[in-house]
Amino acid sequence: MGRVTPEAGRAPETRMRWFGLWDSYFVICYLVTTGLVFTSAVPQTGRSVAIGALTVIVPWYAGIGRPLMLREGRDGRNTAFAAGLFVLFGVATAVDLTSAFALFAIVPMLMMSLDTRPAVVAGVLGNLVPVTMLWLRGGATAPLVLFVLLASLLGIALSVLLGLWIKRVVRQNKEHADLIQELRRNREQVARLSHQAGIAAERERLAREIHDTLAQSLTSIISLVQAADAEVADAPDVARKHLALVGRMAKESLAEARAFVADRTPASLRESSLAQALRRQADGLAAQTGLLARFAVEGEERPLPMAVNVVLLRAAQEAGTNVRKHADARAVDLVLRYGEGQVGIVVTDDGRGFDAAGAEREVEAARGAASGGQGDGQDGAGGGAGDGGFGLRGMAARVAEIGGAMSVVSTPGAGTSVEVKVPLDGSAERRTTATAATARDEERCA
Repeated sequence: MGRVTPEAGRAPETRMRWFGLWDSYFVICYLVTTGLVFTSAVPQTGRSVAIGALTVIVPWYAGIGRPLMLREGRDGRNTAFAAGLFVLFGVATAVDLTSAFALFAIVPMLMMSLDTRPAVVAGVLGNLVPVTMLWLRGGATAPLVLFVLLASLLGIALSVLLGLWIKRVVRQNKEHADLIQELRRNREQVARLSHQAGIAAERERLAREIHDTLAQSLTSIISLVQAADAEVADAPDVARKHLALVGRMAKESLAEARAFVADRTPASLRESSLAQALRRQADGLAAQTGLLARFAVEGEERPLPMAVNVVLLRAAQEAGTNVRKHADARAVDLVLRYGEGQVGIVVTDDGRGFDAAGAEREVEAARGAASGGQGDGQDGAGGGAGDGGFGLRGMAARVAEIGGAMSVVSTPGAGTSVEVKVPLDGSAERRTTATAATARDEERCA
């Protein structure tokens, strides 16, 4: 039997249940054999010796043989147990041939405690013991010797078949135990990998959320505070205007932070439509930078899944931040387009532009990251590089998660256009919900 070790865990219940059946069989064989010996025609002294030898087999098995059968591997203790078992059986059979019925229990014990070949040899020798004892006594009639010999031959055949069957059962139980342990290890490894993947996905999500909300708001607040400080002496009214904007942005940022921590809908979308949120985004950009920011809606406005609303709003925020920080533009146009089976936004500025080929490489890297790959380029949209690796890459990853597509068109000195398109077949919301739920479940997995 397979050994019970800390690595393998407890023995499979099926194996222990099978060994419990064997214990019951052993007890029945002992009771039947001793009952036959007790009623035999052998003198009282001989019966007592035979029953005594058979009875000693019980503690010999329970104290020594059974633990050896339950462990894996064979050594000298197994041989010693088999030898003692053989001696006790030989003593009982020598005084009363009726004790030969104990072979129904002796042979299986030999098979379970020894390797296959030694066990078969011991089983054959055990079946020859009755014939040998009968022959050593002498005076037995030829028909009786022939009967006992035929019975012994039949016993040898049955012993070999029984031994092979027992070995097969033992081997199968060990294989089952190994398979169960391998399954446990694989499940633990899958749980560990899922936990690590969930942590990585959650970290990426947190990084994008912080970049798209708090980091951008803090950058705008810093710029407005610096502008107010520069105007406080010469133009206090302008400085107060900047400070008013700082206060408004701080309140909005606090609301965004609370919604972000609670994993709720962005504050700007809870009580208004996407078009209204984007219009406020354009107005805020104009107030903060002095740019000519225009907003328009093309197509028939209609309700959208919240997942689509969030992605488009975050994309517009990121594009606007890049225009403010990098484009050196005078005007920016933000267009919300409702099409047949899709919706999208286009952010266009008349700034200095940049290398669009590099931007496309960023987009492809982000798509690969959203599908399980890694994106490692420098971010840039709306006229230059982003911050900390989360600008363009984060925007593209968000869009890719809901099955959308993002494109960047720019020429140095001729402005930049960023376009995001999202299908409206229902897959966007399902994919986003599934991604978020999976990330949360895996992050909790231990």
